[in-house]
Amino acid sequence: GNGYSYVSAAYKDYSENPNSAPSPSEGTYVCFGGNYSTEDVLPSLEEQGVPQLYPNDSIVDYKKELRSLNRELQLHILELADVLVERPSQYAKRIGDISSVFKNLHHLLNSLRPHQARATLIHIMELQIQQRKQAVENIKRRREEVQRLLKDAFITLDGL
Repeated sequence: GNGYSYVSAAYKDYSENPNSAPSPSEGTYVCFGGNYSTEDVLPSLEEQGVPQLYPNDSIVDYKKELRSLNRELQLHILELADVLVERPSQYAKRIGDISSVFKNLHHLLNSLRPHQARATLIHIMELQIQQRKQAVENIKRRREEVQRLLKDAFITLDGL
C-alpha cells in the first residue's frame, strides 16, 4: 500500500478525538518498496551469506579482531596488486576476499553501535548534570549577592 492511505486511515477520526494517536506498528512493514522490521537486530554474517573471519564467541575482543582484520585487509590488497601484475585473470578471487574482510569489519563496527550510543548518552547526561550544578551555583551566588545588597539597603535605611 501507499503511505497516504495508511495515514488517512489511522487519523480519520482526528476531528472527533484529536488526542489519540495510532499505536506503533510492530513486525515488518513496506516503505518505498523495501521490507523493514521494527526489531533492531543486526543480522549475522551467516544470514547475509558472508563467511565470518573472527571467532564466533559470545565475548569478542573487538580491538584485537578489528586490528587483525585490518592487517588481513592490507595483505589482501597487496596480494591483489601482485595478482594484477602477475596473473590478471585471477583478480576476482582477491576482490571477493577483500569484500569479505570489509563486510566483517563493517559487521564488527555495527555491533559496537549500541555501546557507542550508550557511551554518548552517558557523556551527554554527565554534561547536563555539570551544567545544572553550575546553574545552581550561579543562582546561589546571585541570591547571596542580592541578600547582601538588601542587608546593606536596610542598614542604610535604618541610618536615615
